[in-house]
Amino acid sequence: MPDLAWWAWALLALGAVVVGLSKTAVPGAGTIAVAIFAAVLPAKQSTGILLLLLIVADIFAVTMYRRHADRRTLLRLAPAVVVGVLLGVVFLWFADDFWVKKSIGVILLAVIAVTLLRRRFASQVDTGGPHRIAAATYGSLGGFTTMVANAAGPVMSMYFLAARFEVKAFLGTAAWFFAIVNLFKVPFSIGIGIITVPGLLIDLVLVPLVVASAFLGRWIADRMPQSVFEKLVIAFTIVGAVYLLVG
Repeated sequence: MPDLAWWAWALLALGAVVVGLSKTAVPGAGTIAVAIFAAVLPAKQSTGILLLLLIVADIFAVTMYRRHADRRTLLRLAPAVVVGVLLGVVFLWFADDFWVKKSIGVILLAVIAVTLLRRRFASQVDTGGPHRIAAATYGSLGGFTTMVANAAGPVMSMYFLAARFEVKAFLGTAAWFFAIVNLFKVPFSIGIGIITVPGLLIDLVLVPLVVASAFLGRWIADRMPQSVFEKLVIAFTIVGAVYLLVG
């Protein structure tokens, strides 16, 4: 078992709880988990450890919201996401931990700004329309950020938020999206050495917290008003992006 101080384990436990909640209640909160893991562990190592916890949470999210996904949206995003993931693999070969965090922070803040402007001028994404540019932009950014730092939650949250999905449709579409993408990332993550045996041991300790918080998130989502949901998504996205940028 990796030798970590008690406070480090406490922070990782908090991050694991956030992972479960982010998958079943407040997607934007996932960036807080990214920030916590990157603060306790080397950034690249934290990406591999967090990925496996996210997959566990994905399983529960898909089970809970499988009937609410918008399949057309998923198909529209798929080609751009694959391109983004492959670009992320190349980036990880060359970038150090400093540039990984700074790059993701800048991207997230840019996505937030663009999304808020689109909402301000009523130019939202229409899931029934041919908005290929929006799908290509958000999809490629989502693929890149999820490969580099498991930080695509805020990127895709902005896309789904702009699409005006109600809470369950938002969570269902996001659940299927990340379940597929995170599994797709596993071979690449093993190949570049960010999934390791010590990381797996940390995951074994934290998995029960992810499971428990996933069920708590479902309870919260059933009682959360749409307006509160949207505000929380935006707020958590901004907090996580700023941390990655200045941390």
